[in-house]
Amino acid sequence: MADFIKERAGAPHGFFAAEAAGLEWLAEPDVVPVVGVIGHDKRSLRLDRVDEVAPDAHSAFGFGRRLALLHDSGAPAFGWAPAEPAWFGPLEAPFEVEVASCATFTEFWVETRLEPMATDIDDQLSKDEKAVITSAINAIAGGAFDGISGAGTEAPARVHGDLWSGNLMWTPDGCTLIDPAAHGGHRLEDLAMLALFGTPFLDDIFAGYEAVHPMPAGWRDDLPVHNFFALLAHVKLFGAGFLGQTLSAARAISDRAETLGFGSAGTEAGS
Repeated sequence: MADFIKERAGAPHGFFAAEAAGLEWLAEPDVVPVVGVIGHDKRSLRLDRVDEVAPDAHSAFGFGRRLALLHDSGAPAFGWAPAEPAWFGPLEAPFEVEVASCATFTEFWVETRLEPMATDIDDQLSKDEKAVITSAINAIAGGAFDGISGAGTEAPARVHGDLWSGNLMWTPDGCTLIDPAAHGGHRLEDLAMLALFGTPFLDDIFAGYEAVHPMPAGWRDDLPVHNFFALLAHVKLFGAGFLGQTLSAARAISDRAETLGFGSAGTEAGS
């Protein structure tokens, strides 16, 4: 059989159209393998079928190089998406996320992702848990993470947006992207998602990435900022089982902001 059909009766309006547009946008620069779109309608998406192979270090390094090139191909703005509405989450329970062209990563991340998600899970949190999450969001809101490790600022990258290991298929053509939540974002969003739940040969992926796009020292310490939305979303979707990991990330974010010279309320130290 030459194709694969992803389907769900009663899928939200525009869900499969958004995924198709995201795949096509990621494929546009022709720098990384992306599963091919054959067609879609309101209840299904028809894709090229791909053959899977075992992961290895060579393929991982090559994917890292290609992912850096994808990010470097850029996006119109932070928060821009190739289709509207846009979605995040599994096929069984996706939820809509805002599409907005923002001037900075901070504006995009705080106003269209973190604050709405924190509101959505508010009734699952104790007073102390809310305070920990609010402190982390405030730390990000101060602008400490518009760059990487406090160095400069980042231009909008062309990101997959949900790049956990299950959305990366190891194929004879190299690691192939599937199931995106594609948008203009920060390059560390994809790298953080690869690290969040574990990806085979992750260090080789990172080495390939840095061979194309060198990163400042300490960049991995910024990763909790960029997987924070996904963790909050897991609390929304799957409940309190993910709350401990989310609170640990929140505390790491507040500590990281202070290390970079920003106070716990997000204001630059000494300002």
